[in-house]
Amino acid sequence: MQTSLVAMKKVFSTSGVIFVLSLFLYSHTSFAAKFANQFCEFEIPPQWQCNLEGAEWVCQSSDPSKKKDAIIILAAKLKGDQDSLDQYLAYLKKAKAFTSIAGKPVKSESKYAKTVQLSQHPWVDSLHLDSEIPGFYTRYLATIKKDIGVLVTYSINKDKYRLYLNDFETMVKTLKVFRKTGGLNAGSKDSNLFKNTIIPQHISEGTVFPGAEPEDDEYEEEGTKKKSDGFPLWLLLVAGGAVAFIIVKKRQG
Repeated sequence: MQTSLVAMKKVFSTSGVIFVLSLFLYSHTSFAAKFANQFCEFEIPPQWQCNLEGAEWVCQSSDPSKKKDAIIILAAKLKGDQDSLDQYLAYLKKAKAFTSIAGKPVKSESKYAKTVQLSQHPWVDSLHLDSEIPGFYTRYLATIKKDIGVLVTYSINKDKYRLYLNDFETMVKTLKVFRKTGGLNAGSKDSNLFKNTIIPQHISEGTVFPGAEPEDDEYEEEGTKKKSDGFPLWLLLVAGGAVAFIIVKKRQG
């Protein structure tokens, strides 16, 4: 009987280790897909794909039921007098006004604009509501690399913002910029980087989503996302598995 109990403890201890390791590996491989073009790369969620649409790269989910939830637009231009991090920051601090496809005037709300370091490179990071598509949040990441200016925009339906927040944070953290030699789909020196990076009309016509306003306390005063009051489910599972493993090991001792 004692031998059977010892054997069972060994099985459970081994299972606990495998369980914790599997969760760890899952959390690090769920973003295994990587997109790269001539000037940047980042990890994208499973079932996402990126295509060149005119002068811009457009990334969306290949799942028809999720394709209208979020979109990524990437563009580059040759560096001109109007291209610097300070000028990008000043531009993104202001509200953006435009006319929607439906012909209605739209004015964005700037949630924050700041400079950040991503993969040891400086970027301007900003979040707006209603700046590209009515009813969508758009996060802007703009930088300079050698002779080009680069802009990446992440737009999410505000009703689905919380669902995609972790996905987009992962994409931002893995974003890298470079300047490959050879051909480059880039705007001219005299063009405006932000006006160049627009959602193609045939895509935006099928992407506009009306939605409810987010909770008022969703952002801190400086515009950063508030931390969740609870722990993610996967973290609780990992912690539970680790505690169970420690208890079993102590009993064996």
